[in-house]
Amino acid sequence: MTLLSIPANPVPDEVVTGTIRTPDGADLRFARWAPPAKRKGTVCVFTGRAECIEKYFETVRDLRERGFAVAMIDWRGQGHSSRRLKDSRKGYVRDFSDFETDVETFVQQVVMPDCPPPYFALAHSMGGAVMLRIAHAGKRWFDRIVLSAPMIDLPGRTTSTPVRMLVRTMRYMGFGGSYVPGGSDSLIGTTTFVNNPLTSDPVRYARNSAIYEEEPTLGIAAPTIAWADSAFRAMRAFKEVDYPSRIRQPILMIAAGNDTIVSTAAIEEFAYHTRAGSHLVIAGSKHEILQEQDRYRAQFWAAFDAYVPGTPLFG
Repeated sequence: MTLLSIPANPVPDEVVTGTIRTPDGADLRFARWAPPAKRKGTVCVFTGRAECIEKYFETVRDLRERGFAVAMIDWRGQGHSSRRLKDSRKGYVRDFSDFETDVETFVQQVVMPDCPPPYFALAHSMGGAVMLRIAHAGKRWFDRIVLSAPMIDLPGRTTSTPVRMLVRTMRYMGFGGSYVPGGSDSLIGTTTFVNNPLTSDPVRYARNSAIYEEEPTLGIAAPTIAWADSAFRAMRAFKEVDYPSRIRQPILMIAAGNDTIVSTAAIEEFAYHTRAGSHLVIAGSKHEILQEQDRYRAQFWAAFDAYVPGTPLFG
């Protein structure tokens, strides 16, 4: 399955693409890039909600310049992986455990057979939530994990008990495939740059918007009731007193100081209670740190370079 290449966002060289199938029948698009001469191992990049492989071409280049091979998937329900609902714009998942199935299938069918070890994970937002669940389950596929603005909680009262109960009730009433109240079919990341909550970099925002303008089938719109209910359940579990302390995986969490999508305070609190975790807040950055201005991205990559070694932590 090919990748979209446009003048503002060409496909990085030496790519192999294809499709894998999960045990429950989801078809996942993947891409992997060969290691450069330095051969430090492989970084597996896991996107956030409503994102696709193409959005991370710049990140792929950044990683390969550092000596890493790179491998990625489109989550089920977004990008060019299979979608379950007739309206393909609806962001849907039955349960976040389905995303864990995506990761395990990807590791077994793409990463371990075809990518050089050691293996590291770099995940953003919703992808960060999935990585925390995997680490909590004790699955040691990755020597170290770096999370960009992980979705541990949402700001304000978005995940309050009344909101969660409303969403759960609507799902029980059969509205799981409907947009959340106030949600529309407008593709995420294609609205005007002014006052957007994702990035303060107009050039990168325009580049990402151009991807979905060229190929709208890569994007999705607002989440569904089922996605919101599944996300709320995942985030509620993160609030359990002993959840962070049960994670033994080395994890670096990098939060955005000007984030209005996920809660930076929740990221800091969670990181304080992990056994092998640390965190950094990049002051001024909006939610999508890797799509931000160079002054914010430079801080992210400095932390990444200091944290991710070229040798395995676990034998």
